[in-house]
Amino acid sequence: MAISPWDSSPAVPRWPLFVVAEKILGEDEPLPHDWAVQGTTGYEFLNAVTGILVDQANCQEFEEFYAQFIGRKIVFNRLLIDCQKMILLISMASELNALSQQLDRISERNRHYRDFTLNSLTFAIREVIACLFIYRTYITGPDAVSLRDRMFIEGAVEEAKRQNPRTAESIFDFIRDTLLLRNIADFPAEDQPRLIEWTMKFQQLTGPVLAKAMEDTAFYIYNRLVSLNEVGGHPHCFGMSVVDFHSQNATRRERWPHSMLATSTHDTTRSEDVRARLNVLSEMAADWRAAVERWSQLNESKKTLVNGMLAPERNDEYLLYQTLVGAWPLEQVICHRLPEFRERILAYMQKATKEAKVHTSWINPNEEYDEAVREFVSRLLPARPDDAFLVDFLQFQQRVAYFGQFNSLAQTLLKLTCPGVPDLYQGSELWDFSLVDPDNRRPVDFARRQALLAELKEAISRAGQNVLPLLAALLRDWHDGRVKLFLIHRTLNFRRQYEELFSVGDYSPLTVRGAKQQHVCAFSRRFGDRAIVVAVPRLIARLGGGGAVPPLGLPMWHDTHVLLQPTAAPCRFRNIYTGEILDPVEHDGSLTLAMGSLLCHWPVALLERVS
Repeated sequence: MAISPWDSSPAVPRWPLFVVAEKILGEDEPLPHDWAVQGTTGYEFLNAVTGILVDQANCQEFEEFYAQFIGRKIVFNRLLIDCQKMILLISMASELNALSQQLDRISERNRHYRDFTLNSLTFAIREVIACLFIYRTYITGPDAVSLRDRMFIEGAVEEAKRQNPRTAESIFDFIRDTLLLRNIADFPAEDQPRLIEWTMKFQQLTGPVLAKAMEDTAFYIYNRLVSLNEVGGHPHCFGMSVVDFHSQNATRRERWPHSMLATSTHDTTRSEDVRARLNVLSEMAADWRAAVERWSQLNESKKTLVNGMLAPERNDEYLLYQTLVGAWPLEQVICHRLPEFRERILAYMQKATKEAKVHTSWINPNEEYDEAVREFVSRLLPARPDDAFLVDFLQFQQRVAYFGQFNSLAQTLLKLTCPGVPDLYQGSELWDFSLVDPDNRRPVDFARRQALLAELKEAISRAGQNVLPLLAALLRDWHDGRVKLFLIHRTLNFRRQYEELFSVGDYSPLTVRGAKQQHVCAFSRRFGDRAIVVAVPRLIARLGGGGAVPPLGLPMWHDTHVLLQPTAAPCRFRNIYTGEILDPVEHDGSLTLAMGSLLCHWPVALLERVS
């Protein structure tokens, strides 16, 4: 694909190389505008596109059932603070001690601060780090304190004060002023470089602490809906509105038009297709609740008594059921590949329970609990196709997988057309139901993908102008993944034709009206006389009333239509997947396109304006 990242819009600095930063942004944290990069590696897009496929209306029901099932309520931000403290007390205690001793030596030389003891400084530094919900700040001197850094440091200190009302505020104020270098003039000239050095060492510590606390601990404890437990994600936020999704895209278009767009990476906790399935659960809250309760009853006898309690505990059991729903292969594994799949799940659950550090850990393994988890998974996944749990589970899982395919197609098209540079992780050209590493590092069958692509190109060539029978066959045989491969192939070829449209073209959210308007995300992009319209369905299980029907045709969409800009001139559009020519109709003073026509034969739409 011909990308020219240095040809940015006038508002964006022109850097001589295409450089992106693997920067994980905290909630409400902007990427520093003066960095010599084109943007990030795309985790914020990954979480945004996941967010719009989550049904926010069911947040309370999910919250209540999760708390009821595991027997306690987990508040994510409180959990994250506790996890950061634990990391600082155990895994990174020496780094914290070195930091506090360095500050203690500096403060002892100053009459204003010498009364702070080493123990009190260690405690206060730990509390401030635990309340800092971004990975790090970037202060290098008293004249290099950005508004962004000041806001997050001050916020962390204020939260630490609230968490510790019995601790003197003066020590927290001292740490705040030292981190922001406000008090540097209070120190003699020979100590000022040491103060700056301390601030920078503090910043080097907060990143690994948060990574270990959130991605390697909290994400394996807070299991309300694990598709949200992703690198750069904020699991306490149950989804994202389409309005906020458009706002993020518009901001990226304005400030970082060549930032990468990712949906799977080497570091994601679950692949894009696993998350696409799990997002479906958010639409099926009542069915999910009933299923988990049935499965828990069926499987209670498969647990083991460890220290007077049944193991695995309910929170790990809840994670396991979601993992099985998301990662279950499309093949009939009960008779053929179940042992291989079982080994993958055994390895995943071992990692998940040890990373959670609740009942076992890598440093201090609880062999009895570890063995109980292994036995539970083995008993859940026997080779018998008549097993009561598997029969019930597969009926539910196959419904989720059916809707999950459409979620995956929708997020793939958005990644390929939103402002930014799309990234395809190895293997994701077809369905990929991998879990966290090392599961997502398994060999990819590139020969199979090359062969399928060659066959697909030949089929497209044979179909000529009449591609609809081929599309129907791809949708009918969706299990083989060619439906996703076709979407990627067709879209990337179109993108290569009109590179400037995607690299610097305008981005405009499109309003949707009608009975099913909340089930659509649509936008247009323009550059010169070129224009496209993109429309994808969302919340598809609820769209069709829970029935396994595709989001196609007028009966599904009724009066739902996409409004083009009021000033849009009369024009026609060509669907690049189906070849159909669509004529907008006037509705309330605007030209509109009916969703039933946009998605008549194919579940996502990319339209180009034609004369």
